[in-house]
Amino acid sequence: MARSEAKQQRGGVRMTDDSLRVRQLTQYQFSWTAREGGETGVWTLQLILDEGAWEEVLTISSDDADALQDILENTKNVFYDIDRRVLMFGVTRTGD
Repeated sequence: MARSEAKQQRGGVRMTDDSLRVRQLTQYQFSWTAREGGETGVWTLQLILDEGAWEEVLTISSDDADALQDILENTKNVFYDIDRRVLMFGVTRTGD
């Protein structure tokens, strides 16, 4: 039996960058792209997670861009669940 197989049978799990499903937001960038024919432009939010270990680009509405910019400017710890595509703002201890 291979060493890694024995470790997994004892309850060990090998973690890789791709196996981490919740990551910390370390940088972000809003972008707006013009469209032809007078159509409304498209807002995107690029999330840089864990200092560039993962990146995600979200297409958002102008209202969401405005709200998210305010929240991101005022929240120290932000996490992103890759599978559910959920931003989580702040970390608060229970009882605080």
